[in-house]
Amino acid sequence: MKKIITIIISVLIIIAGLFIYIYEYKFDIKLKPEDSSNLISIISPVKDSKVSSPLSVAGRAKGLWFFEGSFPIILTDWDGKIIAEGHASAQGDWMTNEWVKFIGTLNFTKPEYGEKGSLIFKKSNPSGLSENDNAYEITVLFK
Repeated sequence: MKKIITIIISVLIIIAGLFIYIYEYKFDIKLKPEDSSNLISIISPVKDSKVSSPLSVAGRAKGLWFFEGSFPIILTDWDGKIIAEGHASAQGDWMTNEWVKFIGTLNFTKPEYGEKGSLIFKKSNPSGLSENDNAYEITVLFK
């Protein structure tokens, strides 16, 4: 009887060990990327605002959006051509998972053609790995 119990316990331990090994080490479980709207909130400018140079941006983002206290901001024309690049700067401790206020300024020349553009808030990604990329984009109108 003791021999049967020992065999059953041994089999259960082996099965548990295999289960842990398979699920911990063999499967690279990819979580869905977080919706960037849960990570960044833009206060100014709002979507479809009329903007001119210098363009001031403000908002808040989760600390993981920053690296060394900043993240890139990009302004493009209607065709996607970059007309301004800069950085938004954290206005507090950015080494947190909580919301952190930010500000930034972009200087640009109004495009000669097209009244719409895009303001892109890119998550800092010092690793360069594509799975760590994220961005939030809003449409703006040029004055």
